[in-house]
Amino acid sequence: MDHLASVDALIEGLASVGYIASRRIATALYMAVHLQKPILVEGSAGVGKTELALCTAALLRQPLIRMQCYEGLDESKALYEWKYGKQLLYTQILKDRLGSVLGEEPGLDAAMRRLHGVSDLFFSEEFLEPRPLLRALREPGGAVLLIDEVDKADQEFEAFLLELLSDYQVSIPEIGTVRAEVAPIVLLTSNSMRDLGDALKRRCLHLHIGLPDARLEARIIASRVPDAAEDLRRQLVAFVQQLRTLDLKKLPSVSETIDWARVLVLLHAHALEAELVRNTLNVLLKFESDIETAEPALGALLQQARREAEGV
Repeated sequence: MDHLASVDALIEGLASVGYIASRRIATALYMAVHLQKPILVEGSAGVGKTELALCTAALLRQPLIRMQCYEGLDESKALYEWKYGKQLLYTQILKDRLGSVLGEEPGLDAAMRRLHGVSDLFFSEEFLEPRPLLRALREPGGAVLLIDEVDKADQEFEAFLLELLSDYQVSIPEIGTVRAEVAPIVLLTSNSMRDLGDALKRRCLHLHIGLPDARLEARIIASRVPDAAEDLRRQLVAFVQQLRTLDLKKLPSVSETIDWARVLVLLHAHALEAELVRNTLNVLLKFESDIETAEPALGALLQQARREAEGV
């Protein structure tokens, strides 16, 4: 089956590798692949941004090349660096054989010309160590390139990315321009820790992944935690949906819902009980202040969740 033949085929294909995609997500990915445009995926942590890249690579059977961004990241870690140890070893060998390299050259200029030809070898392909960006461009059959949490990198690194995102090529001063024979599928993720530059955004399609509605979240839990009983699945999804209506520092995301479902299965739960929810609330909420906010409302939230689950 050609998973890229249509948006519907892509939705079905992603589901087959464990990613339950909304039509908006699948449409954005479909456009990114066929238009050969990078896609900037924004949203809070845990909504499935990174997972989208992982499952896309699995679906297309292409290698996933991941570059984790952080403050201070530069091209030597992202694009390439030189194998300094190997260069040092060869320098020592050259030093030992300096006389034979220079031969009987009569003057300094001639000797320097001879040495210049040798020194060029130290900045050739043999001494080049490719990093994620260069590896993605050189992958002969294409790759999925995940530039994860780009908002953690500096603005200077954003500027460095522009050539790659525009033309799928990079310039290495000592070697020249490296162009991709097969353009990688590029996904950049951002948790919106800072505003990204307009130049970067113009080169990308934009996709915001928000928290799912109850129907979509139930499908996700059914896919990721198939051992969860249907009644339990309905109740826990309804409870998490209600929990997100509270004034919390960090709302529970899909990843927390999945983890909670796995915990409930591990504890052999068949329905939500107040004591069970109270003892496992730390799986959903990551701040003590949020737990303190939620605990007084647990009874009402559970009652509402049960009513909504029964009405599904």
